[in-house]
Amino acid sequence: MTRIVAVLVRGRMAEAAPPGVDPRQFLAAVAEDTYEMVAGLEFVTPVLITAVPGLDDIVWPGTEIITIDEDEPLRAVLGRLSGDQAAVINADAPDLPSLLVGKLFRELGRAEITICPAADGGAVALASSLPLPTWADPDLDDPDVVAVLREQAPGPRRVATISGWHRLRTLDDVARLDPGLEGWDNTRALIAGR
Repeated sequence: MTRIVAVLVRGRMAEAAPPGVDPRQFLAAVAEDTYEMVAGLEFVTPVLITAVPGLDDIVWPGTEIITIDEDEPLRAVLGRLSGDQAAVINADAPDLPSLLVGKLFRELGRAEITICPAADGGAVALASSLPLPTWADPDLDDPDVVAVLREQAPGPRRVATISGWHRLRTLDDVARLDPGLEGWDNTRALIAGR
C-alpha cells in the first residue's frame, strides 16, 4: 500500500509571524518543521504542496513538489496525489506529533475520511483513501469541517476524528508551542532569535 503524506503550504499561513520576525521566513520555518516530521516517518512518501514559490530548499532531494493556487480547493489538491491513501497536513502545525499522523491512517480502517481537528475550529490534517470519495468536498479552514463532512457523507460513520492539535494562525497561537516538545527546531530558532 502506498501512503502519501503531503504538507500543504498556503501564503496566508505567514500571518501568525510574531513582531520582529519576517513573515516569509516564519512561513518557511514552520513549513520546514512540519515537512521534517513527515519526512522522518516510515512507510510513507512525503510530498510538498505549495502555493508559495521558492520552498524547494526545505525538502529532501527527490521529494515531489506540487505547485497550487493559493485558494485551490482541497479536493483538487488531493486529486493531484497518486497512491492508495493520503494525508494532507497544514504546514502551520510545526510541532504536530508524528503519532497523530499514524492515527489518521489507522482510522481509515473504519472510515473513509479521518480528521485531526484544530483548536479554535478547522482541521490540522485530513486523511483519505484515494481517490477522495465523490461525496466529500473538504475545507481544512472551515470552522466546523467535521460536521460539514458528516453532513456531506452518506452516513456519519464515514468520517472519523482523532485527537486534535493546534495550528499557528494568529500571533496568540504561537504561545501554544511547547518548548518541552521535540521538533519544530527551525521555528524555535527563528522565534528565539527575533
